[in-house]
Amino acid sequence: MASAALHGCTCPSTGFSCVRDQGLDAFASHFAAAGIAALAFCRSLDLVDPDRIALWGYSFGGAHVQHLAATEPQIAAAICIAPVVDQPRSLMHIGGPRHMAWLTAVGLRDGLRALCGAEPYRVPAVGAPRSAGIINSPEALAGMAAITPSGSTWRNETCARVAIAPAYRLRRKLKRIPCPVLYCIAEDDDVNPPALGKQAASLVPDGELRLYPGGHFAHTSGEIFERMVADQVDFLQRRL
Repeated sequence: MASAALHGCTCPSTGFSCVRDQGLDAFASHFAAAGIAALAFCRSLDLVDPDRIALWGYSFGGAHVQHLAATEPQIAAAICIAPVVDQPRSLMHIGGPRHMAWLTAVGLRDGLRALCGAEPYRVPAVGAPRSAGIINSPEALAGMAAITPSGSTWRNETCARVAIAPAYRLRRKLKRIPCPVLYCIAEDDDVNPPALGKQAASLVPDGELRLYPGGHFAHTSGEIFERMVADQVDFLQRRL
């Protein structure tokens, strides 16, 4: 922990429905090897410099990170991997108008159950194309399986009301982000439109953009992971 005060601290936020064992530990171990602590909460720790805190987010977690970077004081830097920038446009990118109509229907069904005090109406978090599932892009099932280790606590279900919750539409906030932000964008992402991630990097006053081949889950292993984590360590060491 002593090194955290010297080099900084990252606060990670992972993707929609994901849990910690789905890829977070691999990035955290590389950050720790570079002297950067990776913690869920760190401002209350005496050995962490509160002025050297960076946010790290993947996919839906990337939306949280951008929102917090624009609204939370004393954020020193942020990293977004394949992030949500405009939630409705991501859902259209995933499945088009038919998918949006289904999401509205199941969301309202669960919302009404909540008003009546009934058990939640749950739907799969991921599914095959054109099937039930919040994320049902072509790579969703295989990609989630690839990042989910044996014995994981992850469950492929979520309350359908998430589909009608207030959506992230972050374009207007991006210009107000005062800290440097590194955007790591997968060029063949079939969940969050790569064009929106590239645009976000250009709108943040101190944005940096790195592009990688592959889809939404490509960052979790192999050469792309090694390239991406090296870029992120370099960014954190320069910016923290």
